[in-house]
Order: sequence, then C-alpha cells, then structure tokens
Amino acid sequence: MNNPMLDPRIDKLTVHIGVGEGGQRLVNAETILNEVTHRVSVRSVSKKTIPAFGIKKDEPIGCRLTLRGKDAEEFLQVALEVAGKVLRMTQFDDTGNFSFGVEEHTDFPGMRYDPDIGIFGMDVSVALKRAGYRVARRRVARAKIATRHRIQKEEAMEFVKSKYGVDIVEAA
Repeated sequence: MNNPMLDPRIDKLTVHIGVGEGGQRLVNAETILNEVTHRVSVRSVSKKTIPAFGIKKDEPIGCRLTLRGKDAEEFLQVALEVAGKVLRMTQFDDTGNFSFGVEEHTDFPGMRYDPDIGIFGMDVSVALKRAGYRVARRRVARAKIATRHRIQKEEAMEFVKSKYGVDIVEAA
C-alpha cells in the first residue's frame, strides 16, 4: 500500500539568469528568459556594493522567475533534456532540493542564436515537498514538520530518477 502523502512533488522551480550589470545585456537576458519559459520575469538587484566588479547596491544585475505546478513540471522536463539528463550527487542538498545549470539558451527547442542578443546560460533550482508542508508555513496553528516526513537527499534522487529518467553520477 502506497501512501500518497509520502510522494514527493515539486513545490517550485526557479530559473535565474545572472548578468552582473544592467543595461541592454539585462534586457536581452529578460527577453530570453521570457521566451524560454513563456512567463514574465522580474529583475534581481544586488544586495551590496562590490567595487571590484563594478556593482552598486540595489542595482539590477539579473532576472528570475518562479514556476509552480504543471508549468514547473513541463519546464523541468525540457530543462533536464537540455542538460543531458545527468545530474551529480553534489547538486542535491540534504533537504531534497537540487539545482543545475544550462550553459546556452540556444539548446532549448525553438531558440536560435542571434548575434545581437548573444548567448546566456541559466540556473535552475528545484524545491521538492510532500503533501502537508503547508502546516509549517501557515499563519494559524503553525506546527513543525516531523523528521520522518521531510524529504531526504536519497529520496529526492530516487524521485528524479524514476519520474524524469535522469542518471545520477558521483562527483567528478
């Protein structure tokens, strides 16, 4: 008997393109992210000033967006195909979340290289959860999640292997 409350699922998927500067390159990155995900992105701003990189506090330096539900599952399927369906064990954390990178946006279906825009890579971060995680976040009658109900690293790896057909390899 399989308990549906124990099945992992995608809580959210975050896609991020870091440019490191504002201006036309950031506008190009936003355009690429919007075309790849079919959603509207928001800008990321720097948290502090770093003179060595020419970054000032509260200056826009990247763009990101969050996908949930069916949209997250569909985008993850495509992004894993682009990444070669291979993840390393080190890309998973102890709470079952994982991240990976896509080197070139041109690898996505329907995307072509445009010399005026250039090539952008992106980071994809996936947060997994089980049913019932809301009790830790709700406002009234908030409670802790039991340790046995939390997603472990091994369970996350098994979920990605079985649902998306991803090979998980040791760190190189």
